[in-house]
Formats: sequence, C-alpha cells, structure tokens
Amino acid sequence: ILRPLPRRPRHPDRTLSRAATPLSAWATTQSSSRLDPAASDRPRLTSPDPAAADINQAGSVESRLQTRAMATVGAALGGMLASAVIKVVIGQISSTIAGEINLHKNIKKDLEKMKMTLESVEAVLSDAERRSITDNSALLWLKRLKDAMNDISDMLQDFEADTNFNLLASTMKKIKMPHKMKEMQKRLQKITYDRNNYRVLPEARSEEQLVRDIRETAGNAEEAEIIGRSEEKLKILACLSENSTQGTTIFPIWGFGGIGKTTLARSVFNNSQFKEYYRVWVYVSQTFDLKKIGNIIISQLSQQSQISDLHSIHTRLQELFTGKRILIILDDLWEKHPSQLEQLKAMLKQGEGSKVMVVVTTREENIAKEIGTVAPYELSPFTDEMCWDIIKQKCNFEACPDKERLEPIGKEIAKKCGGVPLAAQSLGHMLKFMPCEMWDSVRTNHIWELSISKDTPNTHEVLASLLLSYNFMPPRLKLCFGYSAIFPKGHDIIEDDLIYQWIALGFIEPSSAFSTWHVGQNYFRKLLEMSFLQHSKRTEDKATPREPGEQAEPAEPQHSGRMRF
Repeated sequence: ILRPLPRRPRHPDRTLSRAATPLSAWATTQSSSRLDPAASDRPRLTSPDPAAADINQAGSVESRLQTRAMATVGAALGGMLASAVIKVVIGQISSTIAGEINLHKNIKKDLEKMKMTLESVEAVLSDAERRSITDNSALLWLKRLKDAMNDISDMLQDFEADTNFNLLASTMKKIKMPHKMKEMQKRLQKITYDRNNYRVLPEARSEEQLVRDIRETAGNAEEAEIIGRSEEKLKILACLSENSTQGTTIFPIWGFGGIGKTTLARSVFNNSQFKEYYRVWVYVSQTFDLKKIGNIIISQLSQQSQISDLHSIHTRLQELFTGKRILIILDDLWEKHPSQLEQLKAMLKQGEGSKVMVVVTTREENIAKEIGTVAPYELSPFTDEMCWDIIKQKCNFEACPDKERLEPIGKEIAKKCGGVPLAAQSLGHMLKFMPCEMWDSVRTNHIWELSISKDTPNTHEVLASLLLSYNFMPPRLKLCFGYSAIFPKGHDIIEDDLIYQWIALGFIEPSSAFSTWHVGQNYFRKLLEMSFLQHSKRTEDKATPREPGEQAEPAEPQHSGRMRF
C-alpha cells in the first residue's frame, strides 16, 4: 500500500529541495523496497509557467511523484547513487533542525551529531562509488549505507508527520525518539568504522570537486556537424538518387550501437536534396508495432491519426502516398521475424505514381538484408585519429593551455574508444570540464580493464566511456539522470515537463546565482551533450503537416530528448 505524504507546514521561503523526501524506495533491490515498483506509473505532468509555479500547491503531485517514481529509480540504479542520496538526507536533517517543530535539545543535539557523521561519510563516497564497479566489498558497504539512510529518512518523516497532525502520537514519538536516535547513531558509527574493512578510503581531493560546477551555462545541445562521415553521406545520397524512380526504395543502414547510424540518417533527412519531399521520422524501437508505425506516418502527413485496424491504415497510406515524393526514416528497427518485416514492406509500398524513399537504421545485418530493396550499407568503426578529432571538437582542445602535453594523452584516450563515435563524444564532453592534470587519470582509469565480451567489444567501449562519464557527474546530476530512467528507451521527454518533475521531487539544489529552473535547464542540456539523452524534436512539432519546402512558423524553441539505453 502506498502511503501518501502528509502536507506539512513550510516556511514560505523554504524550497522544496529542503523539504523531507522519503527514501524508502531507494532500497537496492525490489524485494527490500517498502514501495511496490509495479505500482509505479510513469508520471505525466503538464507544466504551467514554471516561474510562477507554486510548489506548495503541488502537494498532491509531490506525493504521487515521490511514492511512485522513487521506487522505480531505486530499482534501476543499484549502488552508485549514494552520493546523491546522502545529500538529500543531510538536507532533510538540516530542514528538521531549522524547522518550526519544537525539538528537545537532546534530540537536536543528536541530529546535529548524525549530520556531522553523514558529512564525514560523504567524504569517502567518491572513492566507494568508483570502486563498487569492480569491488563487491565497496558495493556491499554502499548498500548498507543506503539502507541506513532510508531508515533515517523514514524516521524523520514519520516524526514530523505525527508531530504536526496527532498530539497523542506526537507525545509518544517524543518519548521514543531519543532511543531511536541513539540506535541510528551507533549504526552510522559502525558503518563509518567498517569502511576500513571494506577498503573504502577517503581521498586527498575529490575528482568530482575538481570538475567545474554543472551550473555553468551549457552550450548548444544540438549535435555538431558529423565528423568523418562525409564520404558515407555522399554514397548514401548517391544511392538514393540512383534509385529515385517511381515506387518504394528501402535503403538499410546497419552497424553496432553508438556507431552513428541515427546521426547519419538525420543528416540525410535534413539534406537539401529532399527539400521538396514530404519528410517523416519514425522511431521504431525494440517494441515492433505495425499499427503504431503506420499511424505515426499518417499523423506526420495529415491531421488524422490513431486508426485502429491495419486495413484502414493501408488504405489511408495509399491515399496519402499517391502522386507524392516522400522520405521516411525508420530509426532503430529490431524486429527479426520475416513475416513482420514483409508486412512492413507491404505497408510502405502504397500509392500510384508515388516516389517513396525509406531509410532504415538497424544493428542487425540480417534485418538489413531482409527489409531492404537495395543492398544494405554497413557503417564501419572510426579510426583512432577520427575519434581524436571528435574529442578535440567536444572538449574545445584548441583553447587548452597545455596542448603539447595533453595531445599524446588525448590520443591514447581516443584509442580506448574502439572506433565508436558515441564513446568519443561522451569522453570529449567530460574532458572539457576537467583540469588538464586529470586527463591522465582518465587514460589510466580501471574502467577500461573491465571484462570484454568477444562478441560485443565495441559495446564495451561505449558502456565503459559512459560509465566513466557517469562517475564524474556531480551527485545531483546523477540523481536527475537516474530519475530519467523511468522513461522507456526512445520515449520523447519534453524538457519543461522533466525539469518540473525534478523540481517537484527536490532534485535541483537551490543556488544564489541561478534559479532552480535555470539549473534544471543546464542539467537537461548536459545530459544531451554527454550522450545520455539523444536529441529529438517535439512530438507536437512533428505531427504538424506542412507542404514540401514550406517554412515552419517562428516559435519559441522547445527541446526534448530520449533515453538512449
């Protein structure tokens, strides 16, 4: 049973991030979670003017989001969010100490002592989280710490709720509270002492502290002009031009994940060669649904959508395709069953006098051969030099003060990308916000030594580079990315909606220099730039049909992204 959070009186100037956040759902496994992840629906919010949003009026929204979303996040992220969670618990303790509840002086003293203990533990979390990737003892220590933080959060939440709403319960809580506080303090001291047994040690200086503040204004999150794919782009455009006779041409592009298939397809999609075409983009994903694909195509060519049966979809596509030139991108096709692929091809071969060019991206060569009407095109890995070019562009290498010393280190890092542009892009962005003296720590990081599958070596390079980038994220950004995992892979996430949810959950730390909304915008753009989110257009924009060559009406820019993984 999900227990809704009681609405507590708050100081008008106190931001939501200082309010208590129940962390029961941060248990490391679903079986140990006090909340049922199966009951967690993906939150759907429509945000009013963010600047005018009154957080105190969002009590019910806050409760639903906290109880439903936190369980999903906790189940998804294992032991590597302790640094973010401990900040929330420390903030909760500070809020209780500074709050309007009359605390006995001994309880207040115990809370302050507990806060100091957590702050000392926080100093070693950087090392513990990095070690937990390969060291089970460090992972176990983190799990014990997170369990303790869950209990502290529950204890404070229950105490404050009962104090505000039930006089009898308040009296009983005040009697029991000192004993609970003593027991919890002993537990924390034991965890602190055990860090030596679990080989978790403090560092002289934290790498995360050396990385520039995430609140620094982020640049444009749009992907830069593709590097090293000019030749492939010209070949694909030439092939499409050669097969531009009447009828349907299906051109597959295949290659492993992170090789740049979607980026190349987007470059073709935006090429002036297809300026006079109707253009449609469909993200297919691992969940193959012919009706959904058909309805998306229809919605981008007309105002009509959501046709329920396949025969009517075929009929409508025939009407829309007839006599038109259309470019369709089917991105990320996973379906392997030949009969399903044949049905997809049949659905695309509609309309008399039409010229339909379909570009399909997939990871599987067999799928590419089955779906294509022309020979599939394989994207090859980049050379080490090409990966170094991407890193240099992303980290603004020309502005580095010590280029001669950093270049050989950077080239060694580029070799670890395994020819995967996504890995190079993620590493380049990370290096941009690092002091020069830390480049060598990236080159020699133990993450590169993780076991590699012989069947998927390139996948290892992608995951290793992203994991390394994740390790260097500031704790609050880790928390925000972890929450984003509740959205399914490929789901379009509207920036405004996601930021509103981050703020409602207290994930955005207040700043004297920037508003929480501005910090949230920078977080979103950082995740795009680091390749943890993939840039996409708003669904509403894509669903508005326009004649070929027609310019869109000027509008306030909207950003959205989708989960890559």
